Amino acid sequence: MELGAFSASLNVKDINKSMQFYETLGFSVFAGDIEMNYVIMKNGNAVIGLFQGMFENNILTFNPGWDQNANKLDTFTDVREIQKHLKSKSIKLEREADENTNGPASLVLFDPDGNTILVDQHV
Repeated sequence: MELGAFSASLNVKDINKSMQFYETLGFSVFAGDIEMNYVIMKNGNAVIGLFQGMFENNILTFNPGWDQNANKLDTFTDVREIQKHLKSKSIKLEREADENTNGPASLVLFDPDGNTILVDQHV
């Protein structure tokens, strides 16, 4: 099962201050829109998203169908296949993808410690 590109989505209080901090650590803006209160930053293969006012907690994010540069992969495990696997293992899902659709979809679950995991397929 391929989960795709990984990033940490951080809930930040001041996106400009956070962006400056992560630039000091060697990250640079890769995507997003500072005017919309979110940016995606990269340092090599490390990817973080800074989000101001969009969600409560930090989120571990996986993007099936993308590599670390948001390029579409030729083959990947569809989010609905991942969902079926998780459900077969009795993993409780907080939000499910519609299994009667194709293309972009997402699901949300929590790990045993309450950390939010987002599987967000854009292709």
